[in-house]
Amino acid sequence: MHLALEHHDLQTSGAVITLKGKLLLGEDSAKLAALVPELIANGRKNLVFDLGGVTHIDSTGIGRFIDTYTRLSKIGGKMRLAGAKGPVRDSFHVTRLDTVFSFYPTVEAACQGLVS
Repeated sequence: MHLALEHHDLQTSGAVITLKGKLLLGEDSAKLAALVPELIANGRKNLVFDLGGVTHIDSTGIGRFIDTYTRLSKIGGKMRLAGAKGPVRDSFHVTRLDTVFSFYPTVEAACQGLVS
């Protein structure tokens, strides 16, 4: 299954990005790499990633989140990851990125406290 990518804005400075499928090396993950700078350029500095539909992730996929985290930190923004489970959640644990990134059980929980 290819990676499906959707996003919608939250208030004035945030967005929810919903990912479904495999976040792996290739054209699909490049879509995410292009979307993040576009959202930031449009004033979105608080991003919530809905990972509930992600079935696989590799080092390239994890690298996309490291890049996003770095970009947002530089501008005072926040990155929150929601709904990661199974092997996807395990990948963040093995790399110890679960101690750096903020994880939430649901998108709704991740959006709480993100004010414009």
